Amino acid sequence: MPRRIPHSTHWGAFTCLVEEGRIVGTEPFKDDPDPSPIIPSIAEWARPDRRILQPMVREGWKPGGAPGPRPRDGNDRFLPVSWDEALSLVAGEITRVGRDHGNASIFAGSYGWTSCGRFHHAPTLLKRMLNLVGGYTGHVDTYSIAAGPAILRHVLGSEDACTGRATTMDTLPGHTETLVVFGALAPRTAQTEAGGMAVHLLPEMLRKLREAGVRVVHVSPCKDDLPDWMEADWWPIRPNTDAALLLGMAGEILREGRHDQAFLDRHTSGAGPFLDYLAGKPDGTPKTADWAEAITGIPAAQIRELSRTLTGTRSFLSLSWALQRAHHGEHVYWSALGLAALIGQIGLKGGGVAYGFGSLNGVGGPFGEGVSPGMSQGPKPIDSFIPVARISDMLLSPGAAFTYQGETRSYPDVRLVYWAGGNPYHHHQDLNRLQEAWQRPETIIVQDPMMTATARRADILLPATTSLERNDIAGTRRAEHYVAMHKVIEPMGEAKSDYDIFSDLARHLGLEAEFTEGRDEMDWIRHLYQLSADYVASATDTRLPAFDDFWNEGWAQIPMTRDNTYLAAFREDPEANPLPTESGKIVLGSNRIADLDMPGFPSHPSWQEPAEWLGMAEAGDRLHLISSQPPGRLHSQLETGPASREQKRKGREQVRMHPDDARARQIGDGDTVRLWNARGQCLATAQLTETVRRGVLVLPVGAWLTQDRDGGLDLSGNPNVLTLDIPTSAYGQGTSAQTCMVRLEPVAANDRDSIDIYQKEIDALIRRDGG
Repeated sequence: MPRRIPHSTHWGAFTCLVEEGRIVGTEPFKDDPDPSPIIPSIAEWARPDRRILQPMVREGWKPGGAPGPRPRDGNDRFLPVSWDEALSLVAGEITRVGRDHGNASIFAGSYGWTSCGRFHHAPTLLKRMLNLVGGYTGHVDTYSIAAGPAILRHVLGSEDACTGRATTMDTLPGHTETLVVFGALAPRTAQTEAGGMAVHLLPEMLRKLREAGVRVVHVSPCKDDLPDWMEADWWPIRPNTDAALLLGMAGEILREGRHDQAFLDRHTSGAGPFLDYLAGKPDGTPKTADWAEAITGIPAAQIRELSRTLTGTRSFLSLSWALQRAHHGEHVYWSALGLAALIGQIGLKGGGVAYGFGSLNGVGGPFGEGVSPGMSQGPKPIDSFIPVARISDMLLSPGAAFTYQGETRSYPDVRLVYWAGGNPYHHHQDLNRLQEAWQRPETIIVQDPMMTATARRADILLPATTSLERNDIAGTRRAEHYVAMHKVIEPMGEAKSDYDIFSDLARHLGLEAEFTEGRDEMDWIRHLYQLSADYVASATDTRLPAFDDFWNEGWAQIPMTRDNTYLAAFREDPEANPLPTESGKIVLGSNRIADLDMPGFPSHPSWQEPAEWLGMAEAGDRLHLISSQPPGRLHSQLETGPASREQKRKGREQVRMHPDDARARQIGDGDTVRLWNARGQCLATAQLTETVRRGVLVLPVGAWLTQDRDGGLDLSGNPNVLTLDIPTSAYGQGTSAQTCMVRLEPVAANDRDSIDIYQKEIDALIRRDGG
């Protein structure tokens, strides 16, 4: 009879079935109406194939900043060392770099998706430890969403509109008549939540919209960014042109005098310059449906009809996070706010605009009245950071100036990189440029369960356990439950929990008492749960179960805010409920941004031509590449798990394309193809489908980088060897991953040798699993 052990992942809470120390099955949380199909793949973590099983040091690396062998290309030999020796080396390098170069030269590059557990949260623990020794350089924002929050903090005074504490989707049925979805609103991305979740609600909320008879218009190059059973009107827009469509509809509303001038006068500032821009006064080009058609490829008649519908019905705009991950991504979000302001329904039930519905499970759903039960990083001794996607810029250009939200800073001279729980060789852009930058630090430490492409390019490797091999607690301020994450199996090899690694490292640095505060793993979990329970009691008068009851039951339910309408109080009385913006109102024209005078960043919502797009004069036979989140894994996690492998063909990622584009290049369904541009090249398997717009390719992220030589052909299908590593703007500095043009061709017979190198590894994995 298997033991039943409660646990949680980013894909949801579940019960793990264990016999004789081996995972034999999983059962989803009992109240989850739509559990993720990825959860059964977690057994992959318990296999040694890609695990780091002992501390190791790269052969030839020397401590103390001495020149070592170069490059770190992923093909180096590693030598095993004891834990004591490894941590002595790490402590020595942290001390040396802080002493000789200053703590800003230590980059804490962790990203946080290793585990949904909030106690063994590798980035938090790393930063807690480094703050005790004088600080570090960190990052702000995320690869998922950076440009969007940057502009919304300024024009709405908060990033709540895109981080899950704004309008909830349960408000829309019964009020909304017209819903326009820009980008994705798909259960595929809503499988996931950063701190875990127990219930997946998006499919149910979408079904209620359909049952309510809401008209849905879906604007995306990909039809399946919305479930087909929603029966939406699909508008296959050119990628990166959503701002033009939004502004074209706003211009039509203004031209026909259907805008809500009273709302603009009372609730916005800077509307005059924005309306002048829509009318074409500064540039002689009115922003009309015909203007938008030439840019977006959407017929002008459709644009005009929808613009009239938006003002004639209760209407709502939904923009996914992906739209701001593009050149000038800030202005896509700002343009949607501008259109919604002209319509005048912001703050009304079922009206307005939201950002990120379905981008994570908790964004758009009812949100919790709790807090994330996480560790404190402690006081920060120094103020040093970079925008998250500017890693290569930092390493390649120490001392160079950069701007962020109007502030000018300079990149630190990073000598030591400590990466705990993350894989930038998956999520960063232009990986060949990152490879060049990766040679600059004197020491790179990677602490991770898996031998990722990043781990293979480390100097010191520290093996961490997965969440299955330790106790933890899951929860987030968006979630409806705290979930007990009981230890499922024993640690593999010599792996240790992140907390134990950092506690031991703090001991080597003479700071163990300060780091641990005298608590072990279960002491901390109990303490963090109690802090969270006390917060819930003070905020809601709700008493959560005692810790022992919570731990034995496996979960505790948190009070939720439902049926929430963002900015309702502000709409009712903007003088009594001002926004924390430069004017106290919604900013449509910004004096502060005008004063910054940033090239390519006007002080009102605007259309700016991206660096690469289908409308560029040099497009030729190139195609626009979209890098999407796959349905069978999260980022690069569980890349070889069953759910991920089901999405592959011939052992590599499938690139989706329209049959007409394939026919023009003599490509058949299932053919091996090469994608390339000046930045890099990769292989993929062609998948022909009419659910993708002509001129567009869709390649999922997360394939483990497997190049036939340093800087050469990636054999697995990793789109980030192709993506553009430039900021969205000098203001938000987000990633422009979705601004990417490539060429495509079938692989000729004489290229088969390089393909076979990778195919042997894939075949071995398939044979191992009987797939």
